Amino acid sequence: MIAVIDNGICNLRSVTKALEAVGGAPEVVRTPAELAAVDATGLVLPGVGALRDCVASLRSTGLAEAVRDWIAADRPFLGVCLGMQALFDGSEENGGTEGLGVFPGEVRWFRLPADLKVPHMGWNGVRFVQPGSPLAVDLAAEGEMFYFVHSFHCVPADPALVLADCDYGGRFTAAIARGRCFATQFHPEKSQAKGVRIYRNFVAVASA
Repeated sequence: MIAVIDNGICNLRSVTKALEAVGGAPEVVRTPAELAAVDATGLVLPGVGALRDCVASLRSTGLAEAVRDWIAADRPFLGVCLGMQALFDGSEENGGTEGLGVFPGEVRWFRLPADLKVPHMGWNGVRFVQPGSPLAVDLAAEGEMFYFVHSFHCVPADPALVLADCDYGGRFTAAIARGRCFATQFHPEKSQAKGVRIYRNFVAVASA
C-alpha cells in the first residue's frame, strides 16, 4: 500500500497510474487520519505549480508534520517536483517561501545565460552520484533521460544528500536521497520507461 498525498495541486492520476503499473496499491490521502487509516508502507508527495500553495496545503491539513515524522522515522518516502522542493528550509519563490525544513538548504531561481529558457522544460540527461542507491537499480549511472518542468532548483546544504544531478547552464540537483527518503526534481510519471523504473524501485523499497 502506497499513500499518495493530495495537496490540491498535483497530478494525482498520472502518479497513481504509474504506481499501479509497477504493482503498487496507491491510496490517496488528504489528512493525517486518512494516512494512519491506510497503514501504508510508502508515502509519495507529488506536486506541480507554486511551492507556497503546496506547503500551505500541507500545513492546513496537518500533513506537514505527518511528512516530517514519516521521514524522521526513515519510512519509505518519495517526493516528486514540488514534493522535493518542499523538503528544504525555504525558496526564493514569491519573494520568499518557507519550506518544511526536513533538510537544510534552499530552493533557488535558475540564473542562466540568455540563450537558456526558464522554466527548464523537457528531456535532459541525469547522472546518479550515489553508487548503489535502491532508487537507481537498473538505471545507468549517467545519461538516462527524464522529463523536467521547473523554474527553481534545490541547493542542499549537505552535498552528500544529492542522489543525482543534471546539466542546464551548470549542474543542479536532480534528485536527493537519505536513508529511505528519496525525491526527484524530474517527473518520473512523465518519463516513460525510465520513470516507471523509478516508481518500480520505490515500490520495491516500500515492500522490503
